[in-house]
Amino acid sequence: MLRLLLAVLIVYTPNQLHFPSELGLPGLNVVNLLFLLAILFLVSAGRWGGLTAPRLGSPIRVYFAMMTLGTLIALVVRPKVVMEDITYLKTVMFYPLYYFLFYYAVRDLRTARQLILGILAIAVIAGLEAWSEAMAYGIGSYVESHRAAGPFGPDFRSANRAGVFYAMFIPVLFAPVLFLQKRMLWRLMSLGGVLILAGAVLFTYSRQSYFIALLGIALLSIRRGLGTAALGLAAFLVILPFLPEGATQRVEETQQVGKHGEEAFDESTESRWDIWAGAVAMWGENPIGIGLNRFKGMIGGYSSYAGKDAHNFYVLTLAESGVQGLVSLLLLMFAIWRHGGRLVRAALDSEGMALAQGFRVAALCMALGNIYGSPFTEGAVMGVFWALAALLERYAQMRLGENQSMQISPTAVAA
Repeated sequence: MLRLLLAVLIVYTPNQLHFPSELGLPGLNVVNLLFLLAILFLVSAGRWGGLTAPRLGSPIRVYFAMMTLGTLIALVVRPKVVMEDITYLKTVMFYPLYYFLFYYAVRDLRTARQLILGILAIAVIAGLEAWSEAMAYGIGSYVESHRAAGPFGPDFRSANRAGVFYAMFIPVLFAPVLFLQKRMLWRLMSLGGVLILAGAVLFTYSRQSYFIALLGIALLSIRRGLGTAALGLAAFLVILPFLPEGATQRVEETQQVGKHGEEAFDESTESRWDIWAGAVAMWGENPIGIGLNRFKGMIGGYSSYAGKDAHNFYVLTLAESGVQGLVSLLLLMFAIWRHGGRLVRAALDSEGMALAQGFRVAALCMALGNIYGSPFTEGAVMGVFWALAALLERYAQMRLGENQSMQISPTAVAA
């Protein structure tokens, strides 16, 4: 039953838009209920504990502590509706808990592999949904309202977070193509997944996601070898003229020519700079932070864009939670990246190396995806990422234990 609940969470979390989500209870929805049921089965099975401490446990707890402090600041200094603030804090803290759930729940290698494959399959299916939307809209010139959002939102306004998700999972699927040896069928399947997600990124027309996806592919190619990187660059230059017109048009819109021939940036880019400058000014007046869930209500006093999100999770965290909150976030990001490095060093064969290399670059892509947006607390984007981090850690531990068992000599067994 526990394994089934974990699988349901993997399917449901990125696809909440397509399923019933509300239960009519304040601060509690379907995904919360599924999670609580999984915890109940985990505890009743006696599986909570008995393992080495999870690598990301301490950085996550420090981050939680700083977010709780930010909520207390909001409640004391700028009180509003208490239940709304508690619900917001719950949202911030909820999806990283997937890491602990999946870490302690998975106790055998077969289950770990199945759930990892399940996450990759769900990512590809989400990419196919973006393809379906693009086909319905028509692939041609760029139109703002025709940006694909997949299962991550009801319309084009969610395209940026969709782009981050797709760009984040491209390295996880591309790594087996480069590093998985003597497994041609799996490599071909992974390549198919990469092509689907690459197309999905294109159809979101998210410029940051274009950059992140290309960077992820480039880093993995360089890691595989300079020859592979050169071949990849040549392939990109050949493909570039055949990309949809809207994609190149979207990139070209970043820098425009003003009324008098001067160079200028598009409104989307300039609005972010104005908001970021306002956020820094806000923090300058409130060094310990203005409190969680207060940014949109206050940014109008510091910029021309009232009621807007920061469009940068690091800037948002600095403004709402102060330096202490930003430091805890940066430490958590660094810990996730180091986690990928440990997985690489622990890899015993090409399968382990492919998964580890893919996750390490995906962690960097995730961190970059929060510079031009704020998807870090979006469960549809981040939920399965946290689950994948735990599954790969358990996978590495169990592979190492399996390898050590195989190396025990018959004499040692007899003794």
